[in-house]
Amino acid sequence: MRILPLGLVVALTAGIYAIFIYLFGLSALNGKVRVSDEDVSALFALQAGFQKCVSANGLGLQALTGKDYCQVTIKFPSDTLPMWRDPKSGELEGLSFDFNLCEAVATWEQVRNSTTILTKEFIDALPNGWEEYAWRRINKGVLLNQCKNRTLCMEKLALVLPETPPLVPRQYGRCAVIGNSGDLLKTNFGEEIDNYDAVIRENGAPVQNYTKYVGKKCTFRLLNRGSAKALDKVAELDETGREVLIIKTTVHDIMSKMIREVPIHNPVYLMLGTSFGSAAKGTGLKALEFALSICESVDMYGFTVDPGYKEWTRYFSESRQGHTPLHGRAYYQMMECLGLIKIHSPMRADFSRVVNWVPSQSILRAARIASEKLLRRVGAGTMDPLGACSIIKKHDKGKTKVTGLRKAAIEHLKYVKGTTMYPLEHSLGDGMLCSIPGDLNS
Repeated sequence: MRILPLGLVVALTAGIYAIFIYLFGLSALNGKVRVSDEDVSALFALQAGFQKCVSANGLGLQALTGKDYCQVTIKFPSDTLPMWRDPKSGELEGLSFDFNLCEAVATWEQVRNSTTILTKEFIDALPNGWEEYAWRRINKGVLLNQCKNRTLCMEKLALVLPETPPLVPRQYGRCAVIGNSGDLLKTNFGEEIDNYDAVIRENGAPVQNYTKYVGKKCTFRLLNRGSAKALDKVAELDETGREVLIIKTTVHDIMSKMIREVPIHNPVYLMLGTSFGSAAKGTGLKALEFALSICESVDMYGFTVDPGYKEWTRYFSESRQGHTPLHGRAYYQMMECLGLIKIHSPMRADFSRVVNWVPSQSILRAARIASEKLLRRVGAGTMDPLGACSIIKKHDKGKTKVTGLRKAAIEHLKYVKGTTMYPLEHSLGDGMLCSIPGDLNS
């Protein structure tokens, strides 16, 4: 008699599985691509491995399954003290956050194959790129009348707008992104941070007097609006003068004047960013996005707000308000358990620690393909890197210079056939803009 209940459970499970296949498997992308049984299995394996990874590495965090194979909820322990209040509602930040694993694996794959630096090539290749995009990247752009006077727009962008990308995917091996958390003062991470191939810092975070904790190496620095207006002070933070400054907002007349008159010799670029929804607030996630677009592996320091924290501080100033540290902390844990980054903090001080239960590369690859189908992404279901291109533009600038690039970067250029890939924000199907060299006409 016990066989009957077991049979009923199996039948119900099979029924739910069949409904899932019906709902998603019959949803074709352009009438061609369907989600298969193998795709569903890959998503199930991703979610199961992800739950185990969060439990093993999240210091008390838990990942709960949602309404389907894509949705997960990351919960903090009940004794965690939320410190941030919503400025509109006045309510304290919650202890659970919902994420979509399918969107994450599909979006971050595009980031890893694309450039995140704004170029003239990108604006030229966009349909009406100057009228509908470029003028918004300039302070008081509304006064430029959508670049009706294109010469004036080009003049304002000229100081920060390279012709083609100055950086390529996998150009660097190991990279470290350094946040500004006061947790860094509880560590001695400085020496190991300086051993990375490239180090990305944020805004006006100093290194002098803090090298024991944060190191002194400065390769890139990502700046928000306020820091961009104090560009001269930021440039002084790196005594070598070679740190690359990347602005994540708009071009300001104040900033442009400093570059010309101070003068500031550091390379200065604008960031071309991808939208990550509500979890993308602040400079931290943008710094990780930039690092993942140019590095083979990415480690993060000084962002962690582990369960049980008491206050949100900077390592070089007093406590601050305005951030949503728990939301960001949960998102970073998701990134670690998707194999994108490795988190270091006072509670994770073993540099060589292994992040357990990260889904294998084969599972991640299969889940990414399935996710692209579910999300109806451009080029879903194909292994052709150009399949994700929703806009293609040929140029005649000749072959990309590869002198001095790492082998991994050269292999990537071969893989994408020398094409420059740009993420498209809020585009139909979340495709990419691909600029193909003019000598590749086959």
